[in-house]
Amino acid sequence: MITRFEEIVKISQLKGPKTIAVAVAQDCEVLLAVNSARELGIAAAILVGNETEIRQIAQDNHIAIDKFKIIDQKNSIEACRTAVRLVAQGEAQIVMKGLVDTAVILKAVLDKEFGLRTENVLSHVAVAGVTGYDRLFYITDAAMNIEPDVAVKKQIIQNAVQVANALGNDNPKVACICAVEKVNTKMKATLEAEALVKMNQAGELTGCLVAGPLALDNAVSPEAAKHKGITQPVAGNADILLMPFIEAGNVLYKSIVFFARGQIAGIIVGAKAPIVLTSRADSDIVKLNSIAIGVLMASKSEEEKSYEG
Repeated sequence: MITRFEEIVKISQLKGPKTIAVAVAQDCEVLLAVNSARELGIAAAILVGNETEIRQIAQDNHIAIDKFKIIDQKNSIEACRTAVRLVAQGEAQIVMKGLVDTAVILKAVLDKEFGLRTENVLSHVAVAGVTGYDRLFYITDAAMNIEPDVAVKKQIIQNAVQVANALGNDNPKVACICAVEKVNTKMKATLEAEALVKMNQAGELTGCLVAGPLALDNAVSPEAAKHKGITQPVAGNADILLMPFIEAGNVLYKSIVFFARGQIAGIIVGAKAPIVLTSRADSDIVKLNSIAIGVLMASKSEEEKSYEG
């Protein structure tokens, strides 16, 4: 099981290279990240966007832009459509968001004609490494689903399990994060946590061990769980942190980055291919880490298809 970001990059070197289609690629951090991915042998990239701006950014940052295929498309909507179409046609295995609003690229992903939509809910999974912990955390959902109900939360868990599996965690522990550890009829998130636990126990939600409601402290700290008398296996040992709604997920994501100075990566799951999606404020290192996870996910998907075949 992968427990550190350095391992993610190292193993993605063994699994790669894959090809990324970057939508609206005229962004300094994005170009630095894909250049690092190329130099490390993780991924090649097709850059879709304003070629003049892409070349200028590359020149200013000493990036060997001639190592990349560039598709000149100045219209952001069309650039997203082109990047998604490249993946749908098999010319690339991963989509990456560049300098464009998330809604624009997701509209292309969900296009019925050429997009990458499936029957599944799309959700964002943030992979986080925090000093002092012996494992990676999978935080979901911090960027897409605003106030998911139980049915959507079930699929959000399943998507996060896919990411954990791709990183070698075959049976992740899921904590349904709430403000309290007991079911309270006045607190919707605790009722939904109880329902998800029952689904897991009934075999309707498989591939993981679900517990909740749990507060953040007793989900990640064995000492906090012991102090509150919570003895079940997930308490203090959670891998996946299912957040109750988007604000909670988003605040935790950014707290890890700006307060804890932790490592983080972001990816959208539920489409036919991984979608590398990070905040525009994130560094090139965060984007590189996200690319590496996308490579591992694409590789896992190919292995599963080969096995099924």
